Formats: sequence, C-alpha cells, structure tokens
Amino acid sequence: MWLAARWRNALKKPPKLVAVTIDHGLRKESAKEARAVARLAKSLNVEHVTLRWKGRKPKTGIQEAARNARYRLLSEEAHRKNAMHILTAHTLDDQAETVLFRLARGSGVSGLVGIRWFDGMPVKDARPAHLVRPLLDVLKARLIATLKAAKVDYVVDPSNSDPRFTRPRLRKLMRLLGQEGLTAERLGKFAKRVGRVEEALFAAVNDAQLALCPGLWSQGVPLSANAEAFLALPHEIGLRLLGRMIAFAGQQGGPELAQLETLYSELRSLSEAIVWSSDFSPLRRNVAGALVTLSSTKLTVEREPPRRVVRKLRKSKRKVRFTTAG
Repeated sequence: MWLAARWRNALKKPPKLVAVTIDHGLRKESAKEARAVARLAKSLNVEHVTLRWKGRKPKTGIQEAARNARYRLLSEEAHRKNAMHILTAHTLDDQAETVLFRLARGSGVSGLVGIRWFDGMPVKDARPAHLVRPLLDVLKARLIATLKAAKVDYVVDPSNSDPRFTRPRLRKLMRLLGQEGLTAERLGKFAKRVGRVEEALFAAVNDAQLALCPGLWSQGVPLSANAEAFLALPHEIGLRLLGRMIAFAGQQGGPELAQLETLYSELRSLSEAIVWSSDFSPLRRNVAGALVTLSSTKLTVEREPPRRVVRKLRKSKRKVRFTTAG
C-alpha cells in the first residue's frame, strides 16, 4: 500500500487506489491490525475498506479456506469499486515457497511455473478481475528493510511461523536449503525457466489441436481426432490435448493430473492393438464429466451422458391414519 501510494503520487494522471484489509477473524488481534492499516491508509490519502470473513470456520484446511474467502471478498469489492486490477504484495520468497510446495505434492510442469506476475482470480465463482503481483521478484527482506527505512510500522503474522501448517514448515526448511545454494532467487529463476517451457508446450498443443481436431469447438458437440495420429503425438503434447478435450467436453474443470496420466497411459497401451488387430474393441472411460472413447480409427470425447436412476416403487402394507384438528 505504501509503495503503491508513492507510485500514484508520481503520476500525472494517477489511478484511484482502494486498500482492502481482510479480517479473517481467526486471531483476536486481527481487528486491531485492520484499524492500524486504516490509519496508515488515511495518512497516505488512500481509501480503505475492511472486509470480514463471516460464518463458521472449518476445523481442517483452514488456511486454504481463508485464502479462498480472501480472494472471493477481494473480487467482490473490486466489482463494487469498478476496479479491474487487484495488487498483492507477493514476494520472491512466496514464489520459492510455492514452487517447493507444489513440487512436494507431485505437481506437473504447469504447477512448477509457480505464481504468475499477471493472473486471473484463483477461486471459482469469483467476479472477473486481474491479479497483479508487482513485487514478485523482490525478496521479503528487502521490503522489510524499505519499511524500516521509511519508518512505517508493520505486523508479523504469527500464523506464518505456525508449524501446524505446511508453508511455515517450508519456510524453515528453505533456510537450510539456502545454505546448500537452493535460495529463493534460484527457485524463482527455476520458475521462470519452467514458464518458458510451459509457453512452448502450450503453443505445441495449439498446433496439435489445429492439426488433429480443427474447427470451432461447440458445447454439446463431440470432439474427435484420428486415433493413430493422436497416439503418435509426443507424450506430453498428447496428454495435454486429451486434458484440454476432457475439460471442454466435461465442463468440470478437467481431470487431476494423476487421473489424466492413468487414462492416457491406458490409451497408449492400446496403440499397437489399433495398428495390428482387426477386431479391436473400443475403449470407453468416464472422467471429469466426459466420456472418452477410443476406437480403431477415432478418439472421441463428449459430455458424459446422464446416469439413469431406477427407482423401485414398493407397495406399503402399512395403514395410514388421517386425523383432523380444530
């Protein structure tokens, strides 16, 4: 907020800034801290709003739930203020933690890109707005030093060092990794390099899509590609194209990576049977709201048909007694 206000003051045609504090209500000090931010905002001539996460809080997964609530509240406030951009103070340290976090959970290439400098809202059903992270290449220590030099007070959130949560444990681990050379700077550079790979793969999948299943994709219309040509694609390209087709047809956001890899491996294992067998039986699999069918000539992905629910009506022998009142 302090840096954004200084940036605004240096412009001839400055944008309007609105500072938003999310009070999650998880710590008794949070309301006091929100008031402190409001006072600082007033001194900087920045409009300030405090939003509260209301309702019952989950007993497990509290940090993820708080994050989702935070972004949803931010997107709603941006809509009320007619703002299309939301600035956050994510740092290079946050980027390094995210890469380690996703690596530990078996993420693919797309996840190892980490946090993006310019991105959409990360939660479902959020109003459209763009997240901008201008400090993503800046170390947290540098920001703290800047605040100290400017004599701006700041608060250290104790939950950021609570060992019950994964990210605080990773922060502690990063100090040890840094001694071996795996610093936040190195992890940040790694994320940028993976980002270049991701861009190249995205372009290659676009080319494969145009070659194998061209035309405008329409809702309710099955997607299809030549089976032999699809299975001849490099594995990563075929995997991603299949995931894209399932996400479009199924309308459920697409399958998880492990689920997609299992299905793709099963399809690949049938490649020789398609070429050499004359009595190849089509393979059908339901995944993420889509029906995937591989025949000897064609791969088809379409919306999963609705499941039939058969209800058995049983005659009851119980006597029903009606009464009247009044």
